Amino acid sequence: MFITIPRLVMEVVEDIVIVGAGIAGLTTSLGLHRLGIRSLVLESADTLRTNGFAFALWTNAWKALDAIGIGHILRQKHNQLTRDNHEVRRINRKVLIETLSNELPEGTIRYSSKVVSIQDSGFFSTIHLADGTVLKTKVLIGCDGVNSVVAKFLGFSKPSFAGRASIRGYVDCENGHGFEPKFLQFFGNGIRYGVTPCDDHGVYWFFTYIPSPQDKGIEEDPAKMKQLVLSKLGNVSNKVRNIFEKTDLNSMIWSQLKFRQPWELLWGNISKDNVCLAGDALHPMTPDIGQGGCSALEDGVVLARVLAKAMTQKPSVGVQENDEEIKQERIKIGLRKYAKERRWRSMKLVSIAYVVGFIQQSNGIVISFLRDKVLPGFLAAILLKMSDFDCGNLADS
Repeated sequence: MFITIPRLVMEVVEDIVIVGAGIAGLTTSLGLHRLGIRSLVLESADTLRTNGFAFALWTNAWKALDAIGIGHILRQKHNQLTRDNHEVRRINRKVLIETLSNELPEGTIRYSSKVVSIQDSGFFSTIHLADGTVLKTKVLIGCDGVNSVVAKFLGFSKPSFAGRASIRGYVDCENGHGFEPKFLQFFGNGIRYGVTPCDDHGVYWFFTYIPSPQDKGIEEDPAKMKQLVLSKLGNVSNKVRNIFEKTDLNSMIWSQLKFRQPWELLWGNISKDNVCLAGDALHPMTPDIGQGGCSALEDGVVLARVLAKAMTQKPSVGVQENDEEIKQERIKIGLRKYAKERRWRSMKLVSIAYVVGFIQQSNGIVISFLRDKVLPGFLAAILLKMSDFDCGNLADS
């Protein structure tokens, strides 16, 4: 005779659960921590995911980093790039992620916690993990990237393919690289690539192109990636070419460029009841204006500010503090305020990034002429305009 023993389901109740220990998730958690609010961050991997090498942080990002109290730490490790009066630094993603996580209390991040489904349970959202754990939370924040489970729960479609792909790499030059602190960029004939120093020894590079059927399977073959890049560099200095040639095959990453359709951001549910989105889960964009990571930092600061205010606001006279319905309504109002504040900013960034990428990588005669002869100053002004944004401090009203 066989006896079936029911599986023990572990149920945990939390105030705030953040899905994804990336830039947006960790920034939001740290912002809340600075304001005295605890959160739990779920990460599907068994450790921090620090792949991605490097990216540019513009003035708006440094304002966000200063707001959560880690700007000074990162400035010491990354050189300022020459860009008029704007603060621009190419930053190592691993350093940023580790700096954010190191500032959080121990136990904030729960690893090996893959979300498989989400349910609406009245005042709570119920989260089912792959290991059988069930979490109930008063607030659910989706920072789980391009393929977001939380975005799907809120009704968003999968991000669209932009028709381009990117290969990124990083080189550590033991004896120094010899580059000035400047961003070097080259484009034409359907490709675009750039080289930027991160510090005195590290150099980051990117290469974007329009894939052809002959490139099928290249994402799984680093040797083919490197061969493709080297064959497309064109007439470039030996110093720049040498950076690509020196790149180790294990120090390259391939990815499709995807973006959220602007009308989804206009009409979609950035927040619904006690659930909201931030970072790439909200506004995946092409990298052409360098604002993906920057805007994720903005999201985190704004979200931490409005959410902390909603959760710590004292009740009106005559209202009991333990009135759960009143508390939940304040949370909903706070998340709607966040959604309103980030909707147009996200829409603008996604749209402009797509258009700038299309112009810079076009093969057409007319667009190529305008790009090379008429638009350089205009495109540069757009980059600076997009970085001229202040998300505010954590304690702003």
